[in-house]
Amino acid sequence: MKAYVILDIDVKDPAGYEEYKKVGASTLGFYGGKPLARGGKTEVMEGNWQPKRVVMLEFESMDAAKKWWNSPEYAKAKKLRHAAAETNVVFLEGM
Repeated sequence: MKAYVILDIDVKDPAGYEEYKKVGASTLGFYGGKPLARGGKTEVMEGNWQPKRVVMLEFESMDAAKKWWNSPEYAKAKKLRHAAAETNVVFLEGM
């Protein structure tokens, strides 16, 4: 079953975030991840959610997504993101 990682990223340091994007993107292939959406226009149709920069990634399974998230390859990128932005993240099983 496919799995999706959805990040809502509020960038505080644009230069630092650019570095994160380079490092983070290079880690996806090791775990079969691929970006489906990155920072496109959003429209809130209901509720109070005001997303900043939404990123959606697809993985072959929840296990693969978690392996990527906890991997040594992504650890450096995660530190860069934490320094450059505030982020909300959810993992979602697909059909």
